[in-house]
Amino acid sequence: MAQNIYDDHEFFAGYSQLPRQVHGLDGAPEWPAIRAMLPDLHGKRVVDLGCGFGWASRWMRRQGAASVLGIDLSRNMIDRAMAATSEDAIEYRIDDLDTLTLPTAAFDLVYSALTFHYVRDFGRLIGAIYGGLAPGGRLVFTLEHPIFMAAAHPHWLEDEDGRKTWPVNGYSVEGERRTDWFVKGVLKYHLTLGTTVNTLIEAGFHIRELNEFAPTADQIRQTPALAEELERPMMLMVSASR
Repeated sequence: MAQNIYDDHEFFAGYSQLPRQVHGLDGAPEWPAIRAMLPDLHGKRVVDLGCGFGWASRWMRRQGAASVLGIDLSRNMIDRAMAATSEDAIEYRIDDLDTLTLPTAAFDLVYSALTFHYVRDFGRLIGAIYGGLAPGGRLVFTLEHPIFMAAAHPHWLEDEDGRKTWPVNGYSVEGERRTDWFVKGVLKYHLTLGTTVNTLIEAGFHIRELNEFAPTADQIRQTPALAEELERPMMLMVSASR
């Protein structure tokens, strides 16, 4: 079973205060870029893996999705999502992505935001997703960029000119990473960019788009703190089709 850190009281209290959880999709700088990668949702059957508070699940239903299944390991997340949702066409379920199975060809879109880096066996999950998609179905997901999460101690350093610098070490050594984020020892799994992309190709997916997210000039003008995101990619965004 995956580490269920989101049901840790201290972690969940801190996580709930993030702008993207307080303000929803509008609090996520990457959301416009993600939205541009999504297909027309009218009539689509969608599964949202790592649905969290259900922000994306509800948005997809408002865009015309016929049904949305939100899946998350955390009871805290599912309870919050259910409390904020009044749509019969949206269902929420607790499940572990490390052991997830999906019914064959049951979905037109599999969506996931910042969740897959918690999964121990990425290849097994991608195989399950491929089988769960109808022919022509789409997979759109984001995860922490391999450059962002490779280092044993990922945090900003300062170079000789006083410029923020992000350490990259152990990049080719895939596997567990433990980081301190709200609490100590949050477990994630690092894969290289090559492994991530090749796993999708080997499963049968066709890569439609890769995006190493960086904020726009307008976003930086509105929120100057985002300028540091230009120094290294924090997030990898992928669109693929079955």
